[in-house]
Amino acid sequence: MKEEAVQAVVRGLKAANVEVITTVPESRFKELYPVLHDDPGFRYIMATNEGEAISIAAGARLGGKKSVVIMENCGIREGAEELARLGLTHSIPVVMIMPYVGDIGERNWWGINHGLTMEPMLHALRIPYIIVRRIDE
Repeated sequence: MKEEAVQAVVRGLKAANVEVITTVPESRFKELYPVLHDDPGFRYIMATNEGEAISIAAGARLGGKKSVVIMENCGIREGAEELARLGLTHSIPVVMIMPYVGDIGERNWWGINHGLTMEPMLHALRIPYIIVRRIDE
């Protein structure tokens, strides 16, 4: 992740008044995590799995804090139960930022299924989304 993109994400999170960030670290955003961790304006929580990260972010939201989950897009499959229960059953919004592993041009064979399943899972869970491919977006 380019430094320019890291700073754009940090600016965006601050502009949105995000206070709590939960992560399940992965390699495509590896430059972002230490910046978020070291910023005193954020409560940075590294979760052990995607379901936990989603649940922590939802709990922060219920506590009146703006929160975001940052994880790889395969986390949609891993956290589907939490997303369905919290979002569909209880209408608790969870904002997520994910790299698009498996997008056109993916060079890792194991990443293809992430791209094939991400958007159908988002649709099934009725999660609106935006795909950002350029820093200026």
